[in-house]
Amino acid sequence: MDAHPKMIYLPDTMVNWPWTRAINPHFEDVKAEVGASFRDFKALSPESQEAFDKCDFEHIRIGCELMNVFFLLEEYTDTENGAGTKDIVDIVIDAIHNPHKIRPEGECIIGEISRQFWARAIQTASLPSQCHFVETFTAYLRAVAVEALDREQGHRRSIDDYLELRRLTIGAKPCFTICEMGMDLPDEVFNHPVIVELAGYSIDLIIIGNDMVSYNKEQAAGSENHNLISTVMLELGLDRGGAIAWAAHYHAELQKRFIDGLAKIPSWGTSVDALVKEYVDGMAIWPRADTCWSYEGQRSYFGTRGPEIQQTRLVPLLPKADRKAA
Repeated sequence: MDAHPKMIYLPDTMVNWPWTRAINPHFEDVKAEVGASFRDFKALSPESQEAFDKCDFEHIRIGCELMNVFFLLEEYTDTENGAGTKDIVDIVIDAIHNPHKIRPEGECIIGEISRQFWARAIQTASLPSQCHFVETFTAYLRAVAVEALDREQGHRRSIDDYLELRRLTIGAKPCFTICEMGMDLPDEVFNHPVIVELAGYSIDLIIIGNDMVSYNKEQAAGSENHNLISTVMLELGLDRGGAIAWAAHYHAELQKRFIDGLAKIPSWGTSVDALVKEYVDGMAIWPRADTCWSYEGQRSYFGTRGPEIQQTRLVPLLPKADRKAA
């Protein structure tokens, strides 16, 4: 092995983000409960289950279970072809739309896991949040199937086309609905142009942060086509460092747009305004939470070296996998 491997510099894009790291006080208790029930399904290989057990999820029961579903979907679809991924996606969509329907015998276990997750969630989630979740989660699943087809066909997208699809495959929109499950947020608020714009800025912040830290692992595996850094490199003719710098600059612009946009939020009256603040704060916390998970969660991109890399901002460039050997 090279004694002096090439290094990737990961800029600290969140250093000035006003929403700081925080842990839900009920996190440890709920994580243990949800993790135990998930293991009972035996849906993962021993290696994947070991990785799952290292996850640090950021939300209480519904959020934790949603993270389980995301984890499982990624595990089942990341290397699937277009047809196989569509089959899995169709199963989960049917389970979410029909949470009281008994799943067919012999079906992939992800159908029953998704059904149980949503059947429990709708017992406590507000009706508006349920509608928003089903709509956004279905769009996310459809986009995962499109990504799989892109992967199968070796299709490379432009920056704009990539971001359009990635805004769905990142899964942030259904995650945002977790922030409103304890409130009756009116549709006129949820769909207001300013709120939609703020959500878009937050989603793009998450995309940039996620694609920066995942790029190394994905380029080594040969699966970097669905990554902003490689997309920028291809379209703008930049090297790796130049593409990361481009993404960091765009990240800073988005932060400013989000913060400036807060002043544009209209008033719907004292009681609704309080809900709006809670919901927008939730959207703002997600980029921070994703960054923390990327460096602190051992299942993520750096293993046990996450905290060290978060300090040094340097990660060794991984060698390309030998596909013939695989």
